[in-house]
Amino acid sequence: MAVKLQGFEFWKTTLRGARYVVAPMVDQSELAWRLLSRRHGAELCYTPMLHAQVFVRDANYRKDNLYGEVCPEDRPLITQFCANDPEVFVQACLLAQDYCDAIDLNLGCPQMIAKRGHYGVFLQDEWELLEKMVKLANEKISVPITCKIRVFNKMEETVQYAQMLEKAGCQLLTVHGRTKDQKGPATGIASWGHITAVRNAVNIPVFANGNIQHLSDVEQCMEETGVQGVMSAEGNLHNPALFEGLSPPVWEMAEEYLEVVSQYPPCTLSYVRAHLFKLWHHTLQIHKDLREELAKVKNLQGLTEVSRQLRLRCQEEITNGGEEAGQVVGLPFPHWICQPYVRPVPKDPVANSNGTEVKAVRHKRALSLEDSDGASDALSKNKQKKKARNPHKNFCPEQKPKYIKCEQCGNPKGNQCVFNLCRSCCKKKAYKEVADCPSHGLKFKTKAEKQKSEREEEGKSRGLQEDGGLLNGTPSTPTDPHRGQTVA
Repeated sequence: MAVKLQGFEFWKTTLRGARYVVAPMVDQSELAWRLLSRRHGAELCYTPMLHAQVFVRDANYRKDNLYGEVCPEDRPLITQFCANDPEVFVQACLLAQDYCDAIDLNLGCPQMIAKRGHYGVFLQDEWELLEKMVKLANEKISVPITCKIRVFNKMEETVQYAQMLEKAGCQLLTVHGRTKDQKGPATGIASWGHITAVRNAVNIPVFANGNIQHLSDVEQCMEETGVQGVMSAEGNLHNPALFEGLSPPVWEMAEEYLEVVSQYPPCTLSYVRAHLFKLWHHTLQIHKDLREELAKVKNLQGLTEVSRQLRLRCQEEITNGGEEAGQVVGLPFPHWICQPYVRPVPKDPVANSNGTEVKAVRHKRALSLEDSDGASDALSKNKQKKKARNPHKNFCPEQKPKYIKCEQCGNPKGNQCVFNLCRSCCKKKAYKEVADCPSHGLKFKTKAEKQKSEREEEGKSRGLQEDGGLLNGTPSTPTDPHRGQTVA
């Protein structure tokens, strides 16, 4: 059995001194995208985050997300798991270790699904559990264990956290310089200062994550923090040639990606669609009809055709507009050039009359059934699908019928309920009062009367049998004196 390399030796030999790293991205860092990124400068890739418990339990999940994607060109490769049970995590690692170069424990996911599942960054306060997980995996599996974390607000706590993981057996640490709460509209700027502090405090390789939009950011980050490598997620999704320092036309990257997808099937259609949405993000803000088309097509050929139409439109703009074509306010390059998407800054809270802050209210888009051309744009994607299935469905709140409220709970009452209640309240009242409500199909009174009638009939029948069975006080049929039963 080969000796398991550790720390810097592992990074230099197994990972080949990788500096440019593609992040683990759920449903987005699949094989085809990894191969495209490697063609354009990426030196190390991670699988999408996999759920350890499902990986252990489901053979199809293992095949679809790792076993079926084995490819010699896709190395070095690190498989990432989310987990919260040491034994389950180790079982998943043992099943995956022969298909990758290391196993990464996700301690950085800040999404609500991670909170509900109790994994990712929501384990960062449970140091005893994390120490046990990393230590057990380091002892049991044949490849190195790595971790990806987010920082605490306090730099000292972040450093202690990193040192604990190193002591437990972590051989490489990726530090995302944002806290648990920095996500979505509140993403903000990642703290390279926290990353620098960790790099200076541990004796294992460190990758930095956060604030990477161009190759110049990568170089600046490595110079300021002293890390061994830099990881990119969103920057890579909008420009897979980021690590080459290039900003090619979007259609070049889109067509090359689609070519890789066709060469290395199968690739889930939703993954391909999501990548095209990211690549064509800025162009789709202008050509909204093709945005709708991209969302609707049902196969790879359809996605390829929409991408082709986007290319033709961009090239037509170039032909007609010359050097000034495609310029959009706020973008450094024409919209058809691969470039980062910068999240809009969230609006400041508004102060109310009492001087306290209240959250800014996000108004819903107005709906107008009279403007049929703009109605579909105003509807959410989910409602647009419903409208496609049922064109006559009314989505305008102002034109929806007003329902009379239940007298007890406030829910809409039954239109013909005898008690003017909703079905739930009506059922309770009808049961208590032994009453009927034809509107809600409740027949407590009818059933009670039927049961009473049946009992009366049964009583009369029993009385007639007793009268017929006795004649002047003697039985009409002889009885066996020994058994006390009627003799037939």
